Parts: sequence; C-alpha cells; structure tokens
Amino acid sequence: MHRHLTDLTARIDRTLRERILPAVHTHRTPVEVTVAHLPGEPVPFAEAVRLPFVPTAVGEPWGRAWSTSWFRMRATVPPELAGRRVELLVDLGFRTGGPGFEAEGLVYTPDGVPLKGIEPRNLYVPITASATGGEQVDLYVEAAANPTIGGSPTTDLGDLATVPDTPLYRLARAEIAVLEEEVQALAIDTQVLHELALQLPENDPRREQIRVALERMVDDLDVRDIPGCAARARALLAPLLAAPAVTGAHRISAVGHAHIDSAWLWPVRETIRKCARTFANVTALAEDYPELRFACSSAQQYAWTQQHHPQVFDRIRQKVASGQFVPVGGMWVESDTNLPGGEALVRQFVQGKRFFAREFGVEPREVWLPDSFGYTGALPQLARLAGFRWFLSQKMSWNTTNRFPHHTFWWEGIDGSRVFTHFPPAETYSAKLSGEQLAFGVANFADAGPANRSLLPFGYGDGGGGPTREMLETARRVADLAGSPRVAIETPAEFFAAAQEEYPQAPVWSGEMYLEFHRGTYTSQLAMKQGNRRTEHLLREAELWTATAAVRAGSGFDYPYQQLDRIWQEMLLLQFHDILPGSSIAWVHREARETYARLAAELEELIATALAAAAGTGDRELVANATPHEVDGAPALTIAADAGPVAAPVTVSHQDGAVVLDNGLLRVRIDADGTLGAVHDLVADREVLAPGSSANLLQLHPDLPVRFDAWDVDEFYRHRVRDLRSVQDLTVDTVDPARPVVRVTRVDGDSTYRQSITLAAGERRVDLTLDVDWHERETLCKVAFPLALHADRSSAETQFGHVHRATHTNTSWDAARFEICAHRWLHVAEPGYGVAVVNDSTYGHDVTRPGPGDARAAGATTVRLSLVRAPRYPDPETDQGRHTMRYALVCGAGIDDAVREGYRINLPRRRLHGDGPVQPLVSVDGGGAVVEAVKLADDRSGDVVVRLYESLGGRGRARVRPGFTVAGADVVDLLERPDPEIAALAPCVTAEDASVLVDLSPFQVVTLRLRRA
Repeated sequence: MHRHLTDLTARIDRTLRERILPAVHTHRTPVEVTVAHLPGEPVPFAEAVRLPFVPTAVGEPWGRAWSTSWFRMRATVPPELAGRRVELLVDLGFRTGGPGFEAEGLVYTPDGVPLKGIEPRNLYVPITASATGGEQVDLYVEAAANPTIGGSPTTDLGDLATVPDTPLYRLARAEIAVLEEEVQALAIDTQVLHELALQLPENDPRREQIRVALERMVDDLDVRDIPGCAARARALLAPLLAAPAVTGAHRISAVGHAHIDSAWLWPVRETIRKCARTFANVTALAEDYPELRFACSSAQQYAWTQQHHPQVFDRIRQKVASGQFVPVGGMWVESDTNLPGGEALVRQFVQGKRFFAREFGVEPREVWLPDSFGYTGALPQLARLAGFRWFLSQKMSWNTTNRFPHHTFWWEGIDGSRVFTHFPPAETYSAKLSGEQLAFGVANFADAGPANRSLLPFGYGDGGGGPTREMLETARRVADLAGSPRVAIETPAEFFAAAQEEYPQAPVWSGEMYLEFHRGTYTSQLAMKQGNRRTEHLLREAELWTATAAVRAGSGFDYPYQQLDRIWQEMLLLQFHDILPGSSIAWVHREARETYARLAAELEELIATALAAAAGTGDRELVANATPHEVDGAPALTIAADAGPVAAPVTVSHQDGAVVLDNGLLRVRIDADGTLGAVHDLVADREVLAPGSSANLLQLHPDLPVRFDAWDVDEFYRHRVRDLRSVQDLTVDTVDPARPVVRVTRVDGDSTYRQSITLAAGERRVDLTLDVDWHERETLCKVAFPLALHADRSSAETQFGHVHRATHTNTSWDAARFEICAHRWLHVAEPGYGVAVVNDSTYGHDVTRPGPGDARAAGATTVRLSLVRAPRYPDPETDQGRHTMRYALVCGAGIDDAVREGYRINLPRRRLHGDGPVQPLVSVDGGGAVVEAVKLADDRSGDVVVRLYESLGGRGRARVRPGFTVAGADVVDLLERPDPEIAALAPCVTAEDASVLVDLSPFQVVTLRLRRA
C-alpha cells in the first residue's frame, strides 16, 4: 500500500506538471516584439516610448544587471478565438529566483496606464474576457533586469559600478493565448485535494477517498484533449470538494499580503518599481475577486506610488474605499526596532499614521512587523500611545535555540503596557495557501485549546508580487473543506477582534522579544549605525533650537515644519529593517551614506541658523546645551553663558614605562602596550578594573557565521581571540593641561588603529576614541573592559528606558543572549558601586562573567563593545575604510549617571556668540524625568510639545516649567491628540508658579502639549 501511494503521488504530480498545467492556455499565437534598451537609469513611460524601438524575438538576450528594457508587443486576436477569454503571456526569461528575486516587468497601455506586473508564476495580462476576433493588442512592458543575488560570499552584482557588461536574460515567451478556465479550475481542484491528502493521517478515511478519486480522475483523463475532458474530470472531484469541515475546525483568517523590503538585494529605486508592479497586480486582482482583502503597510511605499505612479495610487484609493486594500501597521516603513532611538520609533508611528489618515481617512490599529529582527520592550507602550491595540510578527519563529512559547498572547512592555499579539503559526508572511502550510499552521499552533484562530498572510513577498488568482481560487476551495481548517479571507482587524474576544485571558510575555538570530545586525555596516545615531541627535537639536527661535519674541524665525517633516521621512526610510541593520547590497548602503551626509549638512545649517536667531547678534561667548541635563554649568535645553575653562589641570606622570593621569577623582594608568592597566576611583577609593587585566583592549575574532554573513554573529566566534597589544607609537599630548591625551597607534594585518585616551579635569570618566582604517575580512573587532564588579545582570539603554539581562548562562535563554543591543550606554553594578560604558555609535555588546577555570578573574564582569565587522555577503566591501568611534568609561556611576553621560557623549555642546543667555523653552526636573523632544505642534497652532519619560524605572513627580506664557497644558497621544485614556495614565496639574506637575510611573512616556497664551 505504501509503495502504491508513493507511485500515485508521483503520478499525480507528473500529470499536473506535464499534462494539466500546460493545457491551461491553448491556441498560442506569437506576437510582434520590438525593444528599446535604456542606456542608464529608468525613465518614465512618456520618455521611454519616444525611444527608438528595434525588432527582437523570443530567444534574444537582453538586460545587463540592473538595466531596463522596454518591450512593445503587438498582435491581432485571430477570428477563431471569438467568444474565448484571451490573455497575453510574457516570460522575460525567468529562472528560479522566484517572484521579486529576478527579472520583473510592468505592463502599460499605449496611453501609459499601468495594468499589472509580470513576474515568475504570474505571466498573464488580460486582453478580453470574450473576444470578438480582430482586436488589436498593443502593450508596453517595462522590463527590469534585476539580478538574482543568492548567498554567494562575494558578488559583483550588488552595485552598478561592479556588474559585468553581459545580458542576464533571454526573452522566453511572448504570445497571446486562450485561457481554458475549466482546465485552470481542474488544476486547482487537483492541487488542493492532492496537497490535503498528503497532510492527512494515513488512517484517515478521507485520505483514501481523495486518493481513490484522484486516481480515477487521472485514469479517465484524455491527455490528448485536456480541455475537452476537464469538466468531466472536475465532476469526479466535486463531491470531495463539497464536503464541509468538521465542527470546531481551526479557523484561519487569510490575509492577502506582499511583503516588500524597502531595500535589500535591490536599491530603493527598484523598490519603487516593485511597489508599482505589486499594487497594480493587487488592484487588478481585486476587480475579479471582490472577497480579496490585501494588507499593506509602510506609508513610504504608498507615498512612492503616489509620486511615481499616480494612476496606480488612484486605484489604491478606490480599493481602500471598497475595503479590499487595507493599510496596516501605521509606520513610515517596517523598521528595525532594536536600533532606532525612542523618538525615531515615535515618528515612525506618527508619520505613518498621519499619511494614512490624510490620504485614506483610515487609522490602522495593528502594528505590522512580520520581518524585523527582534522587538524592543518599548514597543507596547509606544503602540498604545499611538492608538494601536494589536501587534503582529512571525520573526520569533526564527529563534535558533529556544522555541518561543506562544502564538497568541499579551505582550507587556518595560513600562507595563500591553498589546494583544499574534504570530502566525504557519511561520511565514508569504504563504501560498498550500495544504502543507495550512496543516502545519494548525499542528504548530502553540495556544490550541483555549484559542482556535490564527492568521495567515498569503502572497509572494520580500521582493513583492502579492497574491495570485490561483491563491484566491484555492482560498475559495478551502473555505469549508473536510480535513482542512476553515479559511476565511478577512482583514487583520477582523481577525484580531475575534481572536481577542475568544482568548482574553491569553498568557503574558513580559519585556523585549530577543531574536536568537541575526545578532550581527547590531554592528554590520558601521556607517549606518553612525549615520542613524548622528541624524537622530541632530534632529533633536534642530527641533529644539528652531522651536526656541520661533517662540522667542522678536527673532523673526519661522519654524520649518515642511523641512523637518521631509528630513524625518528620509531618515525613517533608512531605519528599514535591511538598511539600518546593515544587511543590504552595496548600492543600498552607498546611497544611505550619501543621504546621511546630506541630511547632516542640512541639519547643521538649520541648527546654526536657529541658534543665531535665538541668541541674537551680540558678541558674548555662549554655549548651547541640547542635552536634558545640566552640563558644566550650562542648564539643560538652553543657550547659556560660557562658564570658561576648568582651572585645575590634570597631573601627568611616568612610572615604570607607564603613563599616569590623575585629576583628583580618577587615577588612570596607561601601560606600555597602550591599554588601561589601572583605573583607580579616588572618590570611592577602589580599583575599577579587574585584577591583572587590561581595559580598552582591542580584540579580534574570526567571524564566519554558518548562514547569513551580514546578519549573524554565531556563538563559536568566541573560540578564538587575538588581543592587539603591539604598539607602533605612543605619545602624550598636554597642549590642553585640563585634557591631556595619550595617543596610541597600532598596525595589525592590513589595518591601522589609532586610540586616544583622555582624562579631563573634574570628570570621573575616561574618554576613549578609536580611529581605525579597517581592511580586515570576516573579522570582528571588539574592545574589552574587565571590571572589578560581581554583577549578575547588565542594564542596557533601550528606547525610553533600559532592560536588564543576565550576565550568567544559567538557562538556555540566558546563554542565547551572547550578543546584546544597547543604545547610548550599558551599566553594570554591585551593591554600592557601578560603572557605565557610554558610546556615540555602537549598538552591539556582550557582558560576561569569568569562564570555567578562570579563578584569577573571579568576581569580575567584562563589558565589551562590538566596534566593526567585515562580512562578505551581501556587500563584500562591508565596513572597509576609515571609521572613528567614541566611547567612555564612567566610574562610580548609577543609572542616572549613565543616562546623563549617554546624552552628553552624543550631544556635545555648541559654542556661539550672541546677546546673552536665552531662557530655556522648557525646563524639567524631578521624578527621574528626561526630556526626549521639544518641538512645535504639528498642527501649526504654535503650541509647544514636550515629550519626556521616566528614566530610572521608578515612580516620581516631574515639574515642567515653561519658558513662555501658557494657557493650559494637556497630556496627549503621540500624534498630539487628546485622549482621555492616555491623560488618565499621567495626571498633570498646573502649580501656583505656572509650572506643570506630572506624575510618572516606571519608564512612562508622556507627551505634554503646552498651549501658548
């Protein structure tokens, strides 16, 4: 019997592949094809059709990598096809890359109207549902010669400058044909039943019933005339397809989807075209399948379509109105969530939601991030504050060590906020509605029993494509089918509402969702990390100083609403989950570096103009402090008088070949090998470094991940390490006696490392700089700080707070966090004493206790920063070149010190001249409160918006003092709207001195709108 079933399976597979599917289209007639090959980048339709077109034919090569060719296809429908459904079939030379990963095309009418995309497994263009004969076919195909960039460790296809000058494709098909609708239906009937039978238990009677019926159908099939016998063959299968699902069958909400990476193995310019192809496909499909519900996130992609393909965008508007095209997610892009700063995540929600409200009058309620590489514990609160109630992902199924325990649950953030969350148990966002996927989703559902619903996004994704008519036909057949879960095409909101009602007592997952995979994304492409960090802080300054200038009486300065909006949007795009993490091709990162440089220059100019307007034209020496803390006598968030130089110099001495720096607070010894040999805290009278250790020690590891080069750092990298101790040069610079600098130069392999060690007067902080000219390959560079602290956990800054992680490996969950993400600071402590390591551009860290047998360092905790990598795929030149990083060792630090110094290293004071000190627009103190943003309200009312958060993980009362006359103060949501629920979470009252008192709970984020009188 087993052999018989195996043979029958092979027979059905071959019959489908070689007999039925080839007969779906008949009466094939070649079309006349001409072509125009573009010499450079893509051009609009109106320009393309003016190019000289020359004859070509099926079999002719076309398409250097990343080039574009325009094909014109003309034909006359033969009279004998009268009454038949006729389609144009185009195969651009598709190989095995799959939809979105190789050549693609967008079909236009002669007057420039986009019809639909052409991709692998989606070759057709409708001509007429019922031909009369003699119709003229005249269509253009914008064909993109996108290369398939596989997992090769090195590729020359990732940038225009390196691609070979040879065609990648040959036109494989260009013909009109009749769609045999009964044959197409037979193919889908057969496929659905065949896949279902493969998933049913061997002892299930229905399995044998389906096998018998399929065998009888194949026996009866006349392979010489498939169209002629298709209806009879379908009749043999009809009773099986009519049998309903059992009572209590699992319910699947199928949601049309087309995950489109805003950049990845293709540049942004190609994503714009991918969106047009996919959205044209979807809106065309919606005409034939009114039940289609297509969920689409990323306001940026809608905005691109609106700008570059307004006709497609108009069709999207119509389908949004009909409920078939469903904006979801409410973010500007599907961003990474580990690396963006808190305010940037806020603006992802604000910019996305505002776009959807403005263009479609809708407000998504579900955060939609199926493919980001782990999820910060700050997200639940931010989601709730932005008006979201639900969260969807599936990426946690990629964990390599521990299985995530739930598919439907409440996710609790670091502040205690909760969102109802679902992970599709089919573990994909690009389902085809196959029997295997449906069965796996049911069997894999971790919350089965109390819950009986799951969501399944279907449609080709990553490179776009979306649902196909075959998928929609499949959905109709599995809607209520015996042996299968019940499948209903629904919106995400319909699913979430029903799932939450069914399972209100779902379990709770508390804190971050750490992905046990893709840990290298905290470090890869250092320029992305530095550009992001710098731009975030420049935007903070730009909003603060332009708001200050605009409110200051007589400045004549106009707040640059549109300019700031545009800059935010450009930066938010670069936080996409394959750009900021560093996992895209060279082209993407080259353009990103250029964008960061342009934005930095624009923001610097804007800041300088605003500061000049706010400070006036005097010649008094001033200093602008954009941090939320007082720094060297300059109050927070204001322009203050320059306090002048610190009087006490730092003592520099030489002892046994070492350099010793002493400022009365710290005594720092730099050994002959250029590492920190000792850091003695004179205030606490204790040594900061672990006995016998060296700190600020550069260490190199082989970095050869098993699977994904740019994405992964695998635990076994630790098996080999090499310390960099050789010194080419060591000098002491005492030009500034208050800030002596020890400079160390090292040459190792093909790279040069220049380290600077500075101890400033009055500081319990050692400032460190690394300038590296990096030319290693498949190597990870870290810097180590072995500390004399017995810490069982680390505290790492995340958005609007911090998270604690174990430094031990007691459990598999602890051990899996061998590389962790921190923003501006990481802190370790034992009772009574702590140390923070702050940085201006680093996200990857590891924190460890002594290993087995390492008794010498018992009681120590080592903090390491991951500085630079050199993966070869998908960008073989990743991180090659010159980089400068700053970090600092803050001694005797509590969490409040870590927070302060983290801001300080990222927001250096600015010196300027003006009339005199400028009253701060707002000052905040008490309650552990930290100001994250000061800006003018987006509605252009002139109101001042202050976003603050509780930074210590406790409760307190913050006092907010406006520097202008206020008519009132309101706690609002992230979109600056009144919300009674949010206001109740952070009650505020106006005190007698016109300040505003706000009660804060741990890590609470509060947006305060100060109404100007």
